[in-house]
Amino acid sequence: MKLSLRAGEKVYVNGAVLRVDRKVSIEFLNDVSFLLETHVIQADQTTTPLRQLYFAAQIMLINPAIKEEANRTFKRMLASLLATFDNQQMLKELKLIDEMMCKGRVFDSLKSIRLLYTLEAQILSGTTEPIISSQAEQALRPEASA
Repeated sequence: MKLSLRAGEKVYVNGAVLRVDRKVSIEFLNDVSFLLETHVIQADQTTTPLRQLYFAAQIMLINPAIKEEANRTFKRMLASLLATFDNQQMLKELKLIDEMMCKGRVFDSLKSIRLLYTLEAQILSGTTEPIISSQAEQALRPEASA
């Protein structure tokens, strides 16, 4: 896995926060949990149920010391969302996200949650027209996990 970072950009790697002082490329030669600064949300940005779910999942990557606690929180929140939403597209995507999390694919889960923000906004505003494709389903395919 190779990352290219701009000067001043941060990356969260196995719980450590790294900031680069110049444009740099980093190549990870083994399994690593990381999150780019642009994908990190702050607690005050958790203004919707999916953003709250995302925040719980992101904690697993940013702070491995409390990964189990964050995972329990994530599971509770996901169960609540599955019981609350009645939009079939949302339910399908949330179930796929649950599958990814069960397989330890936190990063893929975060990507899939971000892709649901538009659908969530439509549902919350009452203008639901589920026209998004199943990104989570594509992420579950073996060839997509490389």
